[in-house]
Amino acid sequence: MKIRLGYVAIALNLQDGSPNKTITYKRFSELPDDEVKLYKLQSITKENLERTRRILIYNKAHDIILYRFTSKLVPLVTHEEVFDWDYIQPFEEQYKNLGNFIKEKGLLVSAHPDHFTIINTPKKDVLASSLKDLEYHVKIFEAMDLSPKEAKLVIHVGGTYGSKKKAIERFISQFKELDPRYQSRIILENDDKSFTAREVLSICQELSIPMVLDIHHHFCNHHGENLSDYLEAIFNTWNNETRPPKIHVSSPKCEKQIRAHADFVDINFLMEFINSAKTLDRDFDIMVEAKQKDLALHQLMKEFETIEGVEILNGGAIKL
Repeated sequence: MKIRLGYVAIALNLQDGSPNKTITYKRFSELPDDEVKLYKLQSITKENLERTRRILIYNKAHDIILYRFTSKLVPLVTHEEVFDWDYIQPFEEQYKNLGNFIKEKGLLVSAHPDHFTIINTPKKDVLASSLKDLEYHVKIFEAMDLSPKEAKLVIHVGGTYGSKKKAIERFISQFKELDPRYQSRIILENDDKSFTAREVLSICQELSIPMVLDIHHHFCNHHGENLSDYLEAIFNTWNNETRPPKIHVSSPKCEKQIRAHADFVDINFLMEFINSAKTLDRDFDIMVEAKQKDLALHQLMKEFETIEGVEILNGGAIKL
């Protein structure tokens, strides 16, 4: 059973390793004219893309195959008060170079649209904003020439809006109305407050889309279910994909803030899950969502070295 690990967006071990550079709307609105405003947006985007290129090179050097793109590559891109501008064509070469590197090096990438991207909302304006955000993410991946199999979008079900049953039904019906370009990239994750792993699994089975199991969220939000009873079914939602199933891992910050993410991952918490997954003898990937990003991943790899039965394959993968 092979397990690969990755991290989210920022490489803390790399100088200028954040691709999240932005500008506040207040500062943006104070710029003298549209020409200056456009120049500012373009220059920040160019820098974020360059930093992303360096991060991917860094990842490959450390054998880290999994990586989640920031949703902030393009500043203020979905802000309703910002004029529409072409954030694809001026950076066409940069996007293609990123995509070529990802494919040539066999990297697996994804993105996680922000929490305000809600498919099951009953409000038309919120849905319209959510579709705008999905379009932004999809256009970025298309500019990199990454297919739906090569680049996924992780989202949550959304809110319960007073009736979980109706909220699930609305998610399913509104998902079916989405542009197929969105549908083919979406993978669904259980959350820490509203929809449990079992509930999200049922939605994924209904829609034939992959499920990302977040074991920290399950720890926070469940109805007493034993994950081992559902894990095979969760992994099977990936049967039509070219990549293995993926889970998310983080650890509670403290007893009073169990939903908040800690700086690093509790190796015992993670190993409890890994040991339960061994019965399936199936490869899967782990996205580390700790606050210390790549540093938390490197720390995990060091701790794996001390655990009997765990073989270190490289800087970003283990075998059991």
